[in-house]
Amino acid sequence: MAQLTAARVRFSPAPDRVNTETCGLRQGGVLGADMGTVARMAPGDVDMTCQTALALSIWRRQSVEPAAREILGSDVVQIDHFGAYACRNVNNGVGSKRISAHAQAAALDFAGVRLRDGRRITVADDWSGDTAEARFLRRIRDDACRVFGTTLSPDYNAVHRDHLHLEATDTRFCR
Repeated sequence: MAQLTAARVRFSPAPDRVNTETCGLRQGGVLGADMGTVARMAPGDVDMTCQTALALSIWRRQSVEPAAREILGSDVVQIDHFGAYACRNVNNGVGSKRISAHAQAAALDFAGVRLRDGRRITVADDWSGDTAEARFLRRIRDDACRVFGTTLSPDYNAVHRDHLHLEATDTRFCR
């Protein structure tokens, strides 16, 4: 909390909650605006762990925003995502009985960005090839591997064809 506050990231702590035997939120809250950046999350006010909020703030400030300016020549004004908390198994339960980090709000699924110049860059549409957009997405994925414990991309499997899974846990896996 102290680091988020010092970084001017709005994070409203929430009481620990248990939704089911395997799902809930511990040491978490609602991520609001990051006042140290222009880009806003869409949708906003996301439930996540404090650790996930801090990793996300570091990644967006040290990777996403500088990479967009350098590679795409424009500022990020919005970060699109598919959410953080979801009471489910890994791969949405397809072929796995393991509980997802989303079940504890310890992961965010990043879908893409919107730029000040109006462009929308998405993992679903821009991952493949050698375009500037693909280079941007691969760069921020590689950087995410240094910030988050687990980072999964379309290079991992078809389930991740349209997003980067960013998991703020102590595991180390990047693909």
